[in-house]
Amino acid sequence: MKVIFNTDVKGQGKKGEMKEVSIGYARNYLIPRGLAAEATPDHINALKLKEKAKAAQMAKEKAQAEEYGKKLGAVQVIVRAKAGNSGKLFGAVTSEAISKALKEQFDMDIEKNKIVQSEPIKAFGSYTVKAKLGYEVNGNINVLVVEEQ
Repeated sequence: MKVIFNTDVKGQGKKGEMKEVSIGYARNYLIPRGLAAEATPDHINALKLKEKAKAAQMAKEKAQAEEYGKKLGAVQVIVRAKAGNSGKLFGAVTSEAISKALKEQFDMDIEKNKIVQSEPIKAFGSYTVKAKLGYEVNGNINVLVVEEQ
């Protein structure tokens, strides 16, 4: 019997996968527990529609990542931070602060976990920080750390 898995089932299949299993296993275990549904024409069409929607979403995200990759090299993000008398910052400029500054200044929504800092920024000045935007698209963010007024 062909079934479409609703969730990952260890040793059997992954969510959204269509697979042939024994009739007893499907009727007595998978279907009653909601782990799978019988592969009827309606369910197969629904699965194909979900796959098309997922592919369209991935294409949209890749285009967004490429657009951000091109924009990042041309802009300079200004991050304001507090410092002591010696010019050293209180704490460090985090990827979260860079992400927020990008959102506020250039309306670019890049998650903080996509911003990779080789070392923490602990002084005023100009820095280049790498951003892994996904889909093998990378960009460099020019960050200028200035004193908060």
